[in-house]
Amino acid sequence: MSFLVNLLISLPARIASYFAWAGPLIARLIVGYVFMLSGWTKLNNLPVMIERFTEWGIPAPQILTPFVSGVECFGGAMLILGLFTRIPAAMLAVVMLVVTYLAVFLWLAIAGPGAASLDYLLLRTTGGDERKT
Repeated sequence: MSFLVNLLISLPARIASYFAWAGPLIARLIVGYVFMLSGWTKLNNLPVMIERFTEWGIPAPQILTPFVSGVECFGGAMLILGLFTRIPAAMLAVVMLVVTYLAVFLWLAIAGPGAASLDYLLLRTTGGDERKT
């Protein structure tokens, strides 16, 4: 059992530790690009987007449409650059809660499951290196 845990959990965790920098980078690039492009498209079609926001029942569409579009466009660009990352990420999280699945899966593949996982418990049980999960 210890051999399997080492082979299937510890070894991939050691390999992934060399690429810990890649998780945030990939997430920023993918999500940032999607939102930057979405916001840019909305900013260039504001009258149509205001009409859509109105149809969707979003309050104050004359104010919220350019605001949301700007947050998406400029927030996405800031994510791509890694500039004040936590601020645009928080704003984008509030504005929209979609299109993050790929980034999350890549993050988990590189960073591992964390301490609240069966991998962590298996490593602790077999004496593996629990810091790598």
